[in-house]
Amino acid sequence: MPYYPPVIEIPDVDYGVAGSFYLRGSAAGNAMWAKEVFHPTATPRNFAITDYGYGYSVGAGVGYETGTGLRVDVTADYLSNDNMRATVGAGAVGVTPGVHSLQLRSTVVLANAYYDFGFGDMGYGAAGGAFGYVGAGAGLAFNDVITTGPAGSPADTRGTNTSLAAAGMLGVGYDFGHIVADVGYRGLYIDSIANNTTTAPYSIAGAWVHEVRGTLRYRFN
Repeated sequence: MPYYPPVIEIPDVDYGVAGSFYLRGSAAGNAMWAKEVFHPTATPRNFAITDYGYGYSVGAGVGYETGTGLRVDVTADYLSNDNMRATVGAGAVGVTPGVHSLQLRSTVVLANAYYDFGFGDMGYGAAGGAFGYVGAGAGLAFNDVITTGPAGSPADTRGTNTSLAAAGMLGVGYDFGHIVADVGYRGLYIDSIANNTTTAPYSIAGAWVHEVRGTLRYRFN
Protein backbone atom coordinates (compact mmCIF):
# COMPACT_ATOMS: atom_id res chain seq x y z
CA MET A 1 0.00 0.00 0.00
CA PRO A 2 1.25 3.47 -0.77
CA TYR A 3 2.45 5.51 2.19
CA TYR A 4 0.71 8.78 2.85
CA PRO A 5 2.52 11.05 5.27
CA PRO A 6 0.38 12.48 8.06
CA VAL A 7 -1.14 15.87 7.46
CA ILE A 8 0.20 18.38 9.96
CA GLU A 9 -2.14 21.27 10.59
CA ILE A 10 -0.44 24.44 11.76
CA PRO A 11 -2.71 26.38 14.11
CA ASP A 12 -3.27 30.05 13.66
CA VAL A 13 -0.87 32.25 15.54
CA ASP A 14 -2.35 33.55 18.78
CA TYR A 15 -1.28 37.14 19.07
CA GLY A 16 -2.87 37.56 22.51
CA VAL A 17 -5.31 40.24 23.50
CA ALA A 18 -6.45 42.68 20.86
CA GLY A 19 -6.80 46.33 21.70
CA SER A 20 -9.91 47.39 23.60
CA PHE A 21 -11.55 50.43 25.12
CA TYR A 22 -12.47 50.61 28.79
CA LEU A 23 -14.34 52.69 31.34
CA ARG A 24 -12.90 53.22 34.80
CA GLY A 25 -13.91 54.48 38.23
CA SER A 26 -11.68 55.22 41.22
CA ALA A 27 -11.86 56.17 44.90
CA ALA A 28 -8.99 57.16 47.19
CA GLY A 29 -7.99 58.47 50.58
CA ASN A 30 -5.37 61.21 50.57
CA ALA A 31 -2.90 63.26 52.59
CA MET A 32 -1.62 66.62 51.28
CA TRP A 33 1.60 68.42 52.12
CA ALA A 34 3.54 71.47 50.96
CA LYS A 35 6.57 73.28 52.35
CA GLU A 36 5.18 76.77 52.99
CA VAL A 37 2.56 79.38 52.17
CA PHE A 38 3.48 82.72 50.60
CA HIS A 39 1.64 85.92 51.64
CA PRO A 40 2.79 88.79 49.38
CA THR A 41 1.21 91.50 51.56
CA ALA A 42 2.51 90.22 54.93
CA THR A 43 5.79 90.51 56.81
CA PRO A 44 7.42 88.03 56.78
CA ARG A 45 6.05 86.66 53.53
CA ASN A 46 6.66 82.93 54.00
CA PHE A 47 5.13 80.74 56.71
CA ALA A 48 5.96 77.05 57.19
CA ILE A 49 3.17 74.50 56.86
CA THR A 50 3.02 72.44 60.04
CA ASP A 51 0.27 69.84 59.49
CA TYR A 52 -0.87 67.54 56.70
CA GLY A 53 -4.36 67.89 55.29
CA TYR A 54 -6.48 64.76 54.87
CA GLY A 55 -9.34 63.89 52.55
CA TYR A 56 -10.55 61.77 49.66
CA SER A 57 -11.05 61.73 45.91
CA VAL A 58 -13.44 60.04 43.49
CA GLY A 59 -13.12 59.94 39.72
CA ALA A 60 -13.95 58.38 36.39
CA GLY A 61 -12.34 58.05 33.00
CA VAL A 62 -12.18 56.40 29.61
CA GLY A 63 -9.20 54.68 28.07
CA TYR A 64 -7.70 52.31 25.53
CA GLU A 65 -5.38 49.35 26.06
CA THR A 66 -3.25 47.93 23.28
CA GLY A 67 -3.17 44.34 24.53
CA THR A 68 0.61 44.48 24.93
CA GLY A 69 0.56 45.97 28.44
CA LEU A 70 0.51 49.59 27.31
CA ARG A 71 -2.66 51.56 28.00
CA VAL A 72 -3.70 55.22 28.02
CA ASP A 73 -6.67 57.04 29.51
CA VAL A 74 -8.14 60.42 30.40
CA THR A 75 -9.43 60.86 33.95
CA ALA A 76 -11.36 63.49 35.89
CA ASP A 77 -11.25 63.41 39.70
CA TYR A 78 -13.03 65.40 42.39
CA LEU A 79 -10.53 65.92 45.21
CA SER A 80 -11.37 67.08 48.74
CA ASN A 81 -8.75 67.86 51.40
CA ASP A 82 -9.12 69.68 54.73
CA ASN A 83 -6.98 71.09 57.53
CA MET A 84 -3.53 71.51 56.05
CA ARG A 85 -2.27 74.12 58.53
CA ALA A 86 0.29 76.89 58.86
CA THR A 87 1.13 78.75 62.06
CA VAL A 88 1.74 82.50 61.86
CA GLY A 89 4.04 83.82 64.58
CA ALA A 90 3.19 86.63 66.99
CA GLY A 91 5.45 89.16 65.27
CA ALA A 92 3.82 88.89 61.85
CA VAL A 93 2.38 92.00 60.20
CA GLY A 94 -0.43 91.93 57.64
CA VAL A 95 -1.83 88.53 58.64
CA THR A 96 -3.39 87.50 61.97
CA PRO A 97 -1.05 85.45 64.21
CA GLY A 98 -2.21 81.92 65.00
CA VAL A 99 -3.17 78.76 63.16
CA HIS A 100 -4.61 79.06 59.64
CA SER A 101 -6.15 76.01 57.92
CA LEU A 102 -6.97 75.27 54.29
CA GLN A 103 -9.96 73.55 52.69
CA LEU A 104 -9.27 72.48 49.12
CA ARG A 105 -11.85 71.33 46.58
CA SER A 106 -10.28 70.57 43.23
CA THR A 107 -11.24 69.05 39.89
CA VAL A 108 -8.17 67.32 38.44
CA VAL A 109 -8.13 66.35 34.74
CA LEU A 110 -5.20 64.21 33.58
CA ALA A 111 -4.03 62.36 30.47
CA ASN A 112 -2.27 59.19 31.64
CA ALA A 113 -0.13 56.37 30.25
CA TYR A 114 0.58 53.05 32.00
CA TYR A 115 2.44 49.81 31.50
CA ASP A 116 0.88 46.65 32.96
CA PHE A 117 3.13 43.63 33.50
CA GLY A 118 1.92 40.14 34.36
CA PHE A 119 3.16 38.06 37.30
CA GLY A 120 4.32 34.51 36.61
CA ASP A 121 4.05 32.62 33.32
CA MET A 122 0.63 33.85 32.27
CA GLY A 123 1.78 37.30 31.20
CA TYR A 124 -0.62 40.14 30.66
CA GLY A 125 -3.93 39.71 28.89
CA ALA A 126 -7.67 39.37 29.31
CA ALA A 127 -8.37 37.12 32.29
CA GLY A 128 -4.60 37.08 32.78
CA GLY A 129 -4.64 37.03 36.56
CA ALA A 130 -2.40 39.11 38.78
CA PHE A 131 -0.35 41.99 37.40
CA GLY A 132 1.54 45.11 38.43
CA TYR A 133 1.60 48.51 36.80
CA VAL A 134 3.46 51.81 36.64
CA GLY A 135 2.17 55.03 35.10
CA ALA A 136 2.42 58.78 34.77
CA GLY A 137 0.03 61.59 33.89
CA ALA A 138 -0.16 65.33 33.25
CA GLY A 139 -2.96 67.88 33.09
CA LEU A 140 -4.71 70.64 35.03
CA ALA A 141 -6.15 71.18 38.51
CA PHE A 142 -9.07 73.59 38.94
CA ASN A 143 -8.82 74.64 42.59
CA ASP A 144 -11.40 76.16 44.94
CA VAL A 145 -9.96 77.08 48.36
CA ILE A 146 -11.31 78.38 51.67
CA THR A 147 -8.96 79.56 54.41
CA THR A 148 -10.04 79.61 58.05
CA GLY A 149 -8.02 81.76 60.45
CA PRO A 150 -7.76 82.00 64.24
CA ALA A 151 -10.24 83.86 66.44
CA GLY A 152 -10.13 87.58 65.77
CA SER A 153 -8.94 87.22 62.19
CA PRO A 154 -10.94 88.49 59.21
CA ALA A 155 -13.76 86.35 57.84
CA ASP A 156 -12.88 83.17 55.98
CA THR A 157 -11.46 83.94 52.56
CA ARG A 158 -12.33 82.05 49.42
CA GLY A 159 -10.65 82.01 46.03
CA THR A 160 -9.95 79.95 42.93
CA ASN A 161 -7.09 79.24 40.57
CA THR A 162 -6.07 76.88 37.78
CA SER A 163 -2.76 75.05 38.00
CA LEU A 164 -0.63 72.56 36.14
CA ALA A 165 -0.77 69.08 37.66
CA ALA A 166 1.14 65.82 37.22
CA ALA A 167 1.04 62.35 38.72
CA GLY A 168 3.02 59.15 39.13
CA MET A 169 1.30 55.82 39.81
CA LEU A 170 2.22 52.25 40.76
CA GLY A 171 0.25 49.32 42.08
CA VAL A 172 -1.02 45.78 41.69
CA GLY A 173 -4.24 44.34 40.34
CA TYR A 174 -6.15 41.31 39.08
CA ASP A 175 -7.50 40.84 35.57
CA PHE A 176 -10.79 38.89 35.55
CA GLY A 177 -11.47 39.43 31.83
CA HIS A 178 -14.10 42.11 31.30
CA ILE A 179 -13.48 43.44 34.83
CA VAL A 180 -10.06 44.56 36.05
CA ALA A 181 -9.47 45.64 39.66
CA ASP A 182 -6.38 47.31 41.07
CA VAL A 183 -5.12 49.12 44.15
CA GLY A 184 -2.12 51.39 44.23
CA TYR A 185 -0.39 54.63 45.10
CA ARG A 186 -0.75 57.91 43.23
CA GLY A 187 1.48 60.88 43.94
CA LEU A 188 -0.36 63.94 42.60
CA TYR A 189 1.64 67.15 42.18
CA ILE A 190 -0.28 70.45 42.06
CA ASP A 191 2.03 73.25 41.00
CA SER A 192 0.12 76.10 42.66
CA ILE A 193 -2.81 76.50 45.05
CA ALA A 194 -3.74 80.17 45.35
CA ASN A 195 -6.35 82.56 46.66
CA ASN A 196 -6.02 85.34 44.09
CA THR A 197 -8.21 87.89 45.84
CA THR A 198 -7.45 91.48 46.80
CA THR A 199 -8.03 90.64 50.49
CA ALA A 200 -5.36 88.41 52.09
CA PRO A 201 -3.94 86.88 48.89
CA TYR A 202 -1.65 83.86 49.27
CA SER A 203 -0.19 81.00 47.27
CA ILE A 204 1.16 77.52 48.00
CA ALA A 205 3.72 76.19 45.54
CA GLY A 206 4.48 72.53 44.94
CA ALA A 207 1.73 70.75 46.88
CA TRP A 208 1.89 66.94 46.95
CA VAL A 209 -1.23 64.82 47.42
CA HIS A 210 -0.39 61.23 48.41
CA GLU A 211 -3.22 58.80 47.63
CA VAL A 212 -4.02 55.14 48.24
CA ARG A 213 -6.40 54.43 45.39
CA GLY A 214 -8.69 51.62 44.28
CA THR A 215 -9.88 51.35 40.67
CA LEU A 216 -12.29 49.18 38.67
CA ARG A 217 -12.11 49.00 34.89
CA TYR A 218 -14.75 47.59 32.55
CA ARG A 219 -13.24 46.40 29.29
CA PHE A 220 -15.10 46.39 25.95
CA ASN A 221 -13.55 43.58 23.89
